[in-house]
Amino acid sequence: MKARVYVMPKTGVLDPQGKAIGHALEGLGFAGVNDVRAGKVIELDLAETDPAKAKAAAEDMARKLLANTVIESFRVEIP
Repeated sequence: MKARVYVMPKTGVLDPQGKAIGHALEGLGFAGVNDVRAGKVIELDLAETDPAKAKAAAEDMARKLLANTVIESFRVEIP
């Protein structure tokens, strides 16, 4: 079963990668982009067949390794 973990910097945490992307977009002529936040998507292929258990396992993985919960938030989707 597939699980996707979306990790983003928490609100108020500096995001230098997002700022750099925003400046690059502006330099390429894309106007009207007020803010950019850069995160990551991690796709897991789990052996679990129960969607609830797969989601719980992916959330546990995110808390323990995939996201730094001090400065990042995450959400898990089972597509």
